[in-house]
Amino acid sequence: MSGPMPDAFPRTERFLNRELSWLEFNARVLALAEDPSDRLLERVKFFAIFSSNLDEFFQVRVAGLQEQREAGVGPASPEGLTPEEQLAGITERVTELYRRTDASWMKDLRPALEKESVRLVDWSELDDRDRVHLEALFSERIFPVLTPLSVDPAHPFPYISSLSLNLAALVRDPSSGERRFARVKVPPLLPRFIEMPDGERFVPIEQVIAAHLEVLFPGMEIVGHSTFRLTRDADFELEEEEGGDLLEAIESVLRRRLRGATPVRLELDAASTDEVRTLLTRELGLELDEVYIVEGLLDPSALWSFYELDRPELKDDPWTPLTQPRLDGVEDFFDVISRGDLMVHHPYDSFETSVEAFIEQAARDPSVLAIKLALYRTSEDSPIVRALVRAAEAGKQVVALVELQARFDERANITQARTLEQAGVHVVYGIVGLKTHAKVCLIVRREASGIRRYAHVGTGNYNPSTARLYEDVGLLTADPELGADLSDLFNLLTGYSRQRTYRRLLVAPTDLKPRLIELIRAETAAGDGSIVLKMNSLVDTETIDALYEASRAGVGVDLIVRGICCLRPGVPGLSETIRVRSIVGRYLEHSRIFRFGSRERGFQHFIGSADLMPRNLERRVEVTVPVLDPTLCARLDEILQTELEDDVLAWDLGSEGAWTKVETERGLSAQERLMQLAVERGGDHR
Repeated sequence: MSGPMPDAFPRTERFLNRELSWLEFNARVLALAEDPSDRLLERVKFFAIFSSNLDEFFQVRVAGLQEQREAGVGPASPEGLTPEEQLAGITERVTELYRRTDASWMKDLRPALEKESVRLVDWSELDDRDRVHLEALFSERIFPVLTPLSVDPAHPFPYISSLSLNLAALVRDPSSGERRFARVKVPPLLPRFIEMPDGERFVPIEQVIAAHLEVLFPGMEIVGHSTFRLTRDADFELEEEEGGDLLEAIESVLRRRLRGATPVRLELDAASTDEVRTLLTRELGLELDEVYIVEGLLDPSALWSFYELDRPELKDDPWTPLTQPRLDGVEDFFDVISRGDLMVHHPYDSFETSVEAFIEQAARDPSVLAIKLALYRTSEDSPIVRALVRAAEAGKQVVALVELQARFDERANITQARTLEQAGVHVVYGIVGLKTHAKVCLIVRREASGIRRYAHVGTGNYNPSTARLYEDVGLLTADPELGADLSDLFNLLTGYSRQRTYRRLLVAPTDLKPRLIELIRAETAAGDGSIVLKMNSLVDTETIDALYEASRAGVGVDLIVRGICCLRPGVPGLSETIRVRSIVGRYLEHSRIFRFGSRERGFQHFIGSADLMPRNLERRVEVTVPVLDPTLCARLDEILQTELEDDVLAWDLGSEGAWTKVETERGLSAQERLMQLAVERGGDHR
């Protein structure tokens, strides 16, 4: 049975809410912190990641919903929830997650760290010698950089910067008996946890400051204090009048993000009084349901400093990415690639000895005429940026498309853009109104047979740091049609072009979404087909409806979705043949791999930069490429099958939106198995 969606399945029943689905993803991250079978500092790391993720969620997603609520926007989500209803659901779920983090920290992680001689101690636990040491440190290093700000008729309520840690102090004038409120910001340049001389104990800096409030307010009586943290809207859009110079416009957005963003969340420690809560809520213009009381540790993202401790026995065994045999000891990448396409799978395969080395050789090679590359996110001290600079200084035509609107990486990308421009690189910022999220590099080389193009198309950024942490795949190829497509694409990005179709590439926002839906419908029509899609998020309703149609026709659909999934699997008459799982583990599953077909008819494989979300398919420049080499297709099948068989890291999604951890036999996880396969692969590592 296929065709249009029957009346029995209205939109409200076909789709899960995007925001609540994201919270369930972050709950799966928190579950890694709660897993006693994992090594302790790895659990602490995931605890910190959960906190950082939640910060960004409030800065962007919750802030947007609050703006919609204030503007009186009606039901806008696919499943029909109003902004008010979504915010209520978020508050309820986040409150539950705060309870989990409090319990996890106080009853599990903190005691476990203490057993390993990593002790976070309170001021009240210190003896006189410890306090003398911290008093000296406070006088020398902390007090000089503190700025207490009082609130009274002559001093208006101060601006509280987003995500800063603050002390709220209540003081009393002993002469008049008048009570005053003051705020002390914990300077972010100071360490959050102060290490004691024994190297085992750490004291929260806010407690050290709190113990010395009488130094900051001499002659005043300290009535009480508490710690708080504010989150502000960080989701600024470019305004039309800013469109003249994109670089200046982005800098304007960054200034607004720092000084003018609307408060969206207030976190208070459990010691805060009703008086402080009422004052902060009123002055910051927040509602009571936007205030969260934290019983455990305020801002666990600071625990990254514990993960950096030199305690290897408390961390996963290090993994050193491997150089593929086809590239091992190779001096001429172009010769290797000209003899056949090559696939890299990071972090199992080394980014440094593959993609990075490929671009560095292109920068040195006198036969290379041009290098064109799209930079979405990269590291501060990027070897690839240095290679582009050297290439430009050597007289090659070098084009770098730098995406200035990569959220939270805008400032780093501005710095890189200026560095490249100063070296003579042609820096462009893409197409007005669209982010360029494609991961593509094109090398143009003069050879004896004429001009030849070499290319890299991947799923991850040109960033050596994240290439060690994010799971991604990439294709190195000298395919002439693909090279011609990339030439057309870069002409579109750097000049004036109305290019809409390509020989091999599927490109958003023009033909990627229609082609993917066409591929899904081809399997629907065939009846004996299968669909396997691996991605970060699945939100686009048209794509979801196409998958429902395929399921109603009997097509087997396996979805590996790391984060948001708005599709309901396993609904009788709608999605009975659809299975959804999520892999969350040591590496961030970031690759997008799509497979269509059957063994009888053959399979079609694709990799690319786009998740199946409206923003990726309709408002970004994204690139997906077919993988044609049978050996490389077999490698993609190996990745997909390994993740579909995982019973250690995997979670399954039910039709009501609940995720259930797959029962584990504690064998090898998918990520451990892929490490093993990388080691075993040996000779033909194509």
